[in-house]
Amino acid sequence: MCSSFSTGGSEGCAYDLEHKTLERTKRVEAATVKSPQRVPETHEDYRRIRTSGEKIPTTSQTEDTSLKMDALLLLLFTVAASGLCAESPQVKRRYFFNYDHKTQDEARAFCRDKHTDLATITSMEDVDTLSGMADLSQMWQIVDGNRAWIGLYDDVDSWSWSLSDPSFYDDGEAEFRQWAGGMPDNIGSREHCTTMYFDGLWNDVHCMDNLKSVCCDATGSNVTFVLISTDMSWTEAQSYCREHHTDLASVRNLDENQKIKELIPFLQSVWIGLSRETWKWLDGSNSSFRYWNLGFSDPNNLFSKEACVSADFGNFGKWEDWPCGYKRSYICYTAGITQQVIRVSVQKKKNPSVDLNHSAVMEHILQQLRQKLRDEGLHENIRLSWRRQPGGNVFQKEESEEKKETPEC
Repeated sequence: MCSSFSTGGSEGCAYDLEHKTLERTKRVEAATVKSPQRVPETHEDYRRIRTSGEKIPTTSQTEDTSLKMDALLLLLFTVAASGLCAESPQVKRRYFFNYDHKTQDEARAFCRDKHTDLATITSMEDVDTLSGMADLSQMWQIVDGNRAWIGLYDDVDSWSWSLSDPSFYDDGEAEFRQWAGGMPDNIGSREHCTTMYFDGLWNDVHCMDNLKSVCCDATGSNVTFVLISTDMSWTEAQSYCREHHTDLASVRNLDENQKIKELIPFLQSVWIGLSRETWKWLDGSNSSFRYWNLGFSDPNNLFSKEACVSADFGNFGKWEDWPCGYKRSYICYTAGITQQVIRVSVQKKKNPSVDLNHSAVMEHILQQLRQKLRDEGLHENIRLSWRRQPGGNVFQKEESEEKKETPEC
């Protein structure tokens, strides 16, 4: 018997089960792939400092698509041993340059309205594609020309505690902060972890700095704090606290802030458990590909105001962080779909009378498939549904080898 289901608007084929469980593989066929410090006083001042090449002082979704496809194909082969064939979506991006000038927020809104999102770039192949498309004559500006917004941004509001158990916090306690004046400032775009100074105020610093730390021992909502005198990076301190205590210290209120302050040696700082994520893609992609303009030490968060990213097509498409309010060209993308089909025939050995076209049976099969996708971390990008064959049924009996045909998917 054969049935079809769709993934992300595409169809695939699934075969016969025994008591809602797929049986052994008889034959596997591969179907063809179908493609459907200081704010600048003037813009000129900003440009002069940006283009001078000066070093900036520092204190120290959504998986690449091809990897996701490899994982999905492995999943399908694993299930195929029990008799499943499937068709899976793979994102192929089509890029669109827009030469009117918008802020990054305005560009994002336009791209989401007309396309999918601001451009996500996941490889040098994408960089080369965009460099070949860019029309520099239309990207001209008096200053800072040849640049276009892409969909990368610094998630400056993603601060969270290492101790993430929500039951530990009452309403609003996870959002308690005691920053020093002007903090967090993310100097050099490298400050993503938090210290408490001996005066009880907080500062964002480079996570690789070696400092003392404060761990917490939590029982329910009750907590005590312990000073660790060994100098460690933030990640090392987190691992130490989790091994020997509960976690790096969370600070829920002024009373707990005072208790930690009293542990800190004079004129010193200690790690606490607050940190944040950094560069993300607007569409949720988790590609780690980066193409920063290292000649300008990007990302450098010049003047502590740069949380958005432009590609400079006058410099091989390299990326720079810029203030999000600057207006310039921008690149949208639209996601296409590549479908890959794996066909598997199976043979029932018991209970041949089971009705695979019963709605409860079909729903149970879908639930099993969805759970398998969740287990593989692929559930968010794939939607499953059954496709009815000619005649109205989902499953159809295969008459003989001579008469078998690959159903259209």
